[in-house]
Amino acid sequence: MTDVVDSDELLRRMHRARSCALEEGRTWRARSEELRSTDPEAAREAAVRTVAYEAVLRVLDEVLTPGRTAGVRARGTD
Repeated sequence: MTDVVDSDELLRRMHRARSCALEEGRTWRARSEELRSTDPEAAREAAVRTVAYEAVLRVLDEVLTPGRTAGVRARGTD
């Protein structure tokens, strides 16, 4: 990555990445639910991918809005 980007462009890219992670997480969650009864192994793989995208989403949320999710975690509803 040799391009120099300003902070606004970096923020736009991070928001796009967050949107992508959110959509991919939803897609994999739906796939896991669809496959649960017919293909348990594929359903588990989809569930693992869902968890991975959720982790990425949590990291991007913390970077984009620091401290906002700390209260949620402290209450135990995360």
